Amino acid sequence: MTQASLQHPFIHGEFAPVVAEETRFDLSIEGALPIELSGRYLRNGPNPIGAVDEQRHHWFLGHGMVHGVRLNDGRAEWYRNRYVRSADVSDLLGESHIPNPWASNHVTASANTNVISFAGKTLALIEAGFPPIELSEELETLSISNLGGTLDGSFSAHPKLDPITGELHVMTYHWERGNSAQYVVIGRDGRVRKTLDIPLPGGPMIHDTAITDRFVVVFDLPCVFNLDAAVEGSRFPYLWDANYKARVGLLPRDGDASEIKWCEVPSCYVFHPMNAYDRADGSVVLDVVRHPSMFDVERRGPSEGDSVLERWVLSPETGNCAFERLDDRVIEFPRVNESRVGAENRYGYASALKDQFHQGGILKYDLLNRTSEVRDEGDGFGFGEAVFVAREGATAEDDGWLMGFRLNKAEGNSDLVVLNAQDIAGDPVAVVHLPARVPAGFHGNWCPDL
Repeated sequence: MTQASLQHPFIHGEFAPVVAEETRFDLSIEGALPIELSGRYLRNGPNPIGAVDEQRHHWFLGHGMVHGVRLNDGRAEWYRNRYVRSADVSDLLGESHIPNPWASNHVTASANTNVISFAGKTLALIEAGFPPIELSEELETLSISNLGGTLDGSFSAHPKLDPITGELHVMTYHWERGNSAQYVVIGRDGRVRKTLDIPLPGGPMIHDTAITDRFVVVFDLPCVFNLDAAVEGSRFPYLWDANYKARVGLLPRDGDASEIKWCEVPSCYVFHPMNAYDRADGSVVLDVVRHPSMFDVERRGPSEGDSVLERWVLSPETGNCAFERLDDRVIEFPRVNESRVGAENRYGYASALKDQFHQGGILKYDLLNRTSEVRDEGDGFGFGEAVFVAREGATAEDDGWLMGFRLNKAEGNSDLVVLNAQDIAGDPVAVVHLPARVPAGFHGNWCPDL
């Protein structure tokens, strides 16, 4: 197996884990936080405990750590970072295991990929079929979750919230299920109301999904479970298979697996769609961040060439797909105004990346006018995923704020930055100074007070 470098690219520098769990109150602020921002900004990411075997470690396998800032009445009331306590994390920390309703043979993991607030609960999430882990408002781990006894077993890092129905749509996978995926719908009460198995020709790594008014998207792409790698002891046995046929399925939201409309796409990998929506002519627009391959040469993290924004127009009738490059810049972590999920959106946001997933600036796309704006504060600063928060009573799609962590690479600390989404290159609305560094990681969300 060829590696891009001897030193692990996802464990040093801005990726390096932090050791201490911190709790700080009344954080220092530059500018003025909008009074109506009352809630928590939370972000999850891998933070391995102890020594790391750099030859075997995969970025996606680091123990989960959630970082959070609570905003209220123009104040930044607290910052906390907490490990997500699975059994192995508790063992490493010398603590008792948290409550776990699953059978002892049901494998759990320290959810390290996303964190959401849904149905009155805070849930840390990871893919590959592992269950969610419930956290308290203050980010202490409460229990491994089975969604009130309704979850069949598999979950995902990227459920899609339908802004109309308030339901979560989830596309999951797990190697023990063999060549298949599973579509799960969770009602507003936090309980599973639908589970559908989807047979596939292989066992693809399905990181995310997208929804439209009519369909749920199934990404069946050539990064697949590799039995030989698993037998050889690989801790992450999902590898590139150039012979695996790449396709995207359009599953009718009220249909079954036999009704999926499959569309062929070029060989590639997609972690994250920006959004999807139906057109009046029956086609489906799917905007994605396209990687040329995944875990082929570099098997310790995503570094297989430029990841760029593309538009795929899928035809459920013919199975054809038309492709359009929307931007040549290297990006990841696309987001939209959450009220536009599944509907046509004019604006999108993404993180601009430097070499090997290093953090850069923030991009805002105007997909109607095919223009973009960029916020780039130079090599000394890097932004993670930017989350859009709508202004109360807003009528314009981009009337609100972009919120996310910014790393000061020279000083080794981080800030929570709040930007005017209609002027992302302008002066920040507010900068909340954190008492710690937030390592480059994955996903988060604004969790407003209810």
